[in-house]
Amino acid sequence: MNPMMITLWVGLGGAIGTIARYWIAIWALPFSRTLPLGTIGINILGSFIIGFVGTLTLATGKHPLPEIARLFVMVGICGGFTTFSSFSLQTLDLLRAGAWNRALLNVGLSVGLCLGAVALGHGIAARLNGGAQQVAQIAIEEDG
Repeated sequence: MNPMMITLWVGLGGAIGTIARYWIAIWALPFSRTLPLGTIGINILGSFIIGFVGTLTLATGKHPLPEIARLFVMVGICGGFTTFSSFSLQTLDLLRAGAWNRALLNVGLSVGLCLGAVALGHGIAARLNGGAQQVAQIAIEEDG
């Protein structure tokens, strides 16, 4: 496929992910008074999606998708949706405010739950996909 078309599809996915992230962040504001629960939830969901889609849609599996569709989801949507930069800023703000316990809780929940979510997504999709062991097919998919 033409590199410009791939770029446009990834960009469209990024826009969709970014808009979804914004809506979820607004929805979560009332719950995120002392800890950025919206960001944590977004990162967990994005981690699950990239693990699930990456494993389920492998070219060698039962539910293959064209590489452009995988890039649309894994690099575009997940790249625009997940929020590591927001997570980093919110953690810094907690540290600067002297809320060391909440900052450490934010780091622990975010890293631990996101790693668990990507593993869960991979595990479910691997069962649906005949025991697939890989998630990414090409290096760029891991940059989502």
